[in-house]
Amino acid sequence: MTRILLGAMALALAFGIPAAQAQQQPEAAIRTEKVAEGIYVLFGNGGNVGVSVGHDGVFMIDDQYAPMTPAISAAVAGLGGGAPRFVLNTHWHGDHTGGNEGLGKAGALIIAHDNVRARMSVPQAMEFLRQAVPASPPGALPVVTFSDTVTLHLNGDEIRAMHVAHAHTDGDTIVRFQASNVVHAGDTFFNGLYPFIDVDSGGSIAGLMAAVDALLSMSDGDTRIIPGHGPVAGRAALEEYRHMLVETVGRVRALRAEGKSADEIVAAAPNADYDATWGANWFVSPERYVRMLCALMERE
Repeated sequence: MTRILLGAMALALAFGIPAAQAQQQPEAAIRTEKVAEGIYVLFGNGGNVGVSVGHDGVFMIDDQYAPMTPAISAAVAGLGGGAPRFVLNTHWHGDHTGGNEGLGKAGALIIAHDNVRARMSVPQAMEFLRQAVPASPPGALPVVTFSDTVTLHLNGDEIRAMHVAHAHTDGDTIVRFQASNVVHAGDTFFNGLYPFIDVDSGGSIAGLMAAVDALLSMSDGDTRIIPGHGPVAGRAALEEYRHMLVETVGRVRALRAEGKSADEIVAAAPNADYDATWGANWFVSPERYVRMLCALMERE
């Protein structure tokens, strides 16, 4: 199964299919890519998983859906690691937190921003996607939460996790491995893809742009960036992503300023020159991307 198809299925599960039905989906194969010495990314069914393996144990960033836990655990074992000591969730969505309960039972300490635990603790209504998400079971909830930053000293590296406000959601965290010059961006970065900004979970256009600027400020020409979805990238790809956001958002905003409705803006196809590259074979289609931007602008 191709990466794009896996990504599309992952977002369809996360945002378009009830949770109970999503749990019945078959496992996908895990593909492992080395990012730096002792640091890897796992591609499967859900958000990209970051893994640090070393003498202090396994540190994991996100954990996809619950059915993926056995495959992820096997992949980590193949890297010479055991059960994770720590799992950090970049935000609350199920394609990034579904493995929490199983990994927690195996001994992992789950870490996330305060708002991640708050949202997972109660049912969520995602009106834009017409989906109701039930509360997570107690065993899936983060045990350690933070409001701004938290730092872990593991496997010879200083791992800094920083909250970025009202970006993809209101609980996003980006993670930087200081010594290794690796960043996990979570869903503040969809590499080569139109992003999903969860308006019902406190996401915003301005916050996403600020998160991208924060990522750029901590990156140089040698930085390896793990996006929430899409292939591992360098700074140039992140700059291209930012340029796309500025252009597409600006076009939709200009049409709204003319008094056009969402339907009229969709019909105008303002981002046609970007659609084939950024909207092909993906859950966030060109039309849905424009409608999402309109919905976000209505709340500004």
